[in-house]
Amino acid sequence: MIIDDSVLVFSTDSGRITPEKEQEKIPEGDGIVRIRRETKGRKGKGVMTISGLALDAKALKVLAKELKKLAGCGGAIKDGIIEIQGDQRDVIKTYLEKKGYTVKLAGG
Repeated sequence: MIIDDSVLVFSTDSGRITPEKEQEKIPEGDGIVRIRRETKGRKGKGVMTISGLALDAKALKVLAKELKKLAGCGGAIKDGIIEIQGDQRDVIKTYLEKKGYTVKLAGG
């Protein structure tokens, strides 16, 4: 029986060896928040996507919760982009501008 010693699973020096978690990277952008209305791939249902926010995951989650409460509908966060159901772009645009963001309405 041949044993492969190239993979270290346990060591008495430091305990179990686990790979270190990578630090979450904050997406870099041009400083402009874009609100886009999308229906593609959603069976005709309209969704607003809000991208360009240079926030970490925790702050993005808090902002998404505020926006969902403001719009009175559901939503999600996928790959650093906030998705809000429905079409309340004007309401969300004014809210984000009050918070100090530069906002552009993109798409149809």
